[in-house]
Amino acid sequence: MVDKALGTGGRKSDKDLKIRVKSAKGRKVSSTKWLERQLNDPYVARARAEGYRSRAAFKIKEMDEKHKLFRKGMRVVDLGAAPGGWSQVAAKATGSTDANPLIVGIDYLEMDPIPGVILLKKDFTEDDAPAMLIEAMGGKKADIVMSDMAWPTTGHRGTDHIRIIHLIEIAADFALDVLAPGGVFIAKVFQGGTEHELLHMLKRHFKTTMHAKPPASRSDSAEAYLIAKGFKGRDEDGDDAEV
Repeated sequence: MVDKALGTGGRKSDKDLKIRVKSAKGRKVSSTKWLERQLNDPYVARARAEGYRSRAAFKIKEMDEKHKLFRKGMRVVDLGAAPGGWSQVAAKATGSTDANPLIVGIDYLEMDPIPGVILLKKDFTEDDAPAMLIEAMGGKKADIVMSDMAWPTTGHRGTDHIRIIHLIEIAADFALDVLAPGGVFIAKVFQGGTEHELLHMLKRHFKTTMHAKPPASRSDSAEAYLIAKGFKGRDEDGDDAEV
């Protein structure tokens, strides 16, 4: 006998199984939709179950699985580290410990301690931030510089694009200063790519560059990641010729 209320012979559809959040007094519609999406997001549930601080941890895990980014003993700088999911993944993948920390993270937001990670509470866009990171690294070169930084969006596509490009540029400039030969640079981008000049610069300094959109990155988001591998060294003489 078919259950008329379900219309599926007693089996609920995926739509029926979703958690619905009722609007509450004082709560914006956008906030209600965000809460509903979080409650129905399998990556949020996985992050909670596996002890990660955010679903974003799975973005870097998936990129690592596909592009083989981390190895034991690597030194990693995490720009825009809060709440710490990427640093957690990096610490585990590199074997970083409190006795021998290999990961340095920075963010202007407060973060609880992470085993094997040195955390700096600082806005990376401030002039003295790079020097603080280099000091925290003990003067050693990094094997990976990864950035999940993003400005709060304004809703104006052109403005938001310019702002994210600025963040990538300062992150990339820092990476060129601190990466060891063969190093990797990873950065969040939006709207399908980066400006031509920035991508051209990265191609000069890295053997390969590519864009990635890991499954954990929501399909309806313009977010993607730029991965540059095989750092060749900083071109101090300004020669634009590609190798």
